Parts: sequence; C-alpha cells; structure tokens
Amino acid sequence: MDPPLEARIETARGPAAVTLYRPETTAPGARNCLLVLTHGSAGGVDAPDLVATRDMARERGATVAMVTQAYRVAGRRSPGGNTGPQDESWTTVVRQIRAWPGLGESPLVLAGRSNGARVACRSAVELGAHAVVALAFPLHPPGKPHRSRDAELRAAGVPRLVVNGASDPFGIPEPDEETTVIVRRGERHDLARAPREVATGVVDWLAERGLVAHVES
Repeated sequence: MDPPLEARIETARGPAAVTLYRPETTAPGARNCLLVLTHGSAGGVDAPDLVATRDMARERGATVAMVTQAYRVAGRRSPGGNTGPQDESWTTVVRQIRAWPGLGESPLVLAGRSNGARVACRSAVELGAHAVVALAFPLHPPGKPHRSRDAELRAAGVPRLVVNGASDPFGIPEPDEETTVIVRRGERHDLARAPREVATGVVDWLAERGLVAHVES
C-alpha cells in the first residue's frame, strides 16, 4: 500500500497542510469518492471522529484527504469572524487536491467537524461537491439560539449528513428532504465517546449513495 502523501498548498492566507491517503481497497460497483476532511476551530485532523471516518472510508474504497487549514498551520485558534478569507483559502486547497493525478474524476465529498462542517457547506456548490458530511454542525453559539447558522447548512445544495451529539450545546439541526440527521445519544460536541460508531453512520450513508462500497453480508 502506498504511504500517505504529505503536501503544503499555498493560499492567500498562508500554507495549508494536506495528507492524502489512498484507499485500502477498490470498491466494485461504487464510484470510489474523494473525501476531503477538515477540523474545527482550535482542533486538528487528529480528532477521534475524523480519524475513525478516515480509516473506515478508506476500508470502503475512498481516497481521503485530511486538510489542516491555513489558519491552524499559522497557529491561530479560529479563522476569524469574516467567513470570506477562510472560504477562499479552503476552495484553493480543495481545487489543488482535485488537480492531483487520478483525483479529478472522483466524486467529491466535503466533510468537516464543527467550524469545518460550516466551511464545507458554504463551499459545496462552488466546488461541485456530490455530498457534504457535517460532524457536530454548530447550529448556534451555546446559549444563543437566535444566532442560527441553519442557512449555511441548507445552502449546501447537495445531499448532506449531519451527525450531532444529543447533548451538544451548539444545538442540533432539523432534517429535511436533503438533510439526514443522526443524533448520537450520550455524545456532546466532540463526538468522542464512540468514534467508530460515528464513522459507521457516515460510511453507510455514503454507501447508500454509491460513493463507497457496501459491507458484504
């Protein structure tokens, strides 16, 4: 198996870091998606739910890119209140990944946790994503439901999966025709209690859309 490919991608906000993992197997009958995963504010791509999702998606035939965004490489805890610079940097990174050999034809799935879920939703239409996975989507700041970010989620324009903890202080979005919501009992915002179960929900949802392989019974 090929070792992970590590790269730096220059953006208008400084370099971002990418680690690309090739699939552990090819998936007959599936389209073998490119899954681009990113972190939340103050976090990293080593979050348990992200790592578990990476590993299980590769087992099902996906190529996975783990992206440390430019603001985190620069040592900042958050991307700032203006979403424009973060979105610009993020789209630069994803487009560069798509330009790498063998990845341009793979269906694109954007995924992130918390703030990373927000940027994935905001950029999905522009980047031509087939689907979005939003882990711990922060519907509103804790204790401030009037500051809803629901419009960001609905604007993704493609099928989306939301996985939130039942006790998440950032709130839980409602499902709709294009939004599947999995609520994890006993979990809070970090989704760290049973990350493999979180990942199973993600890859099963992707498999239903032909983006990774189904588990053979």
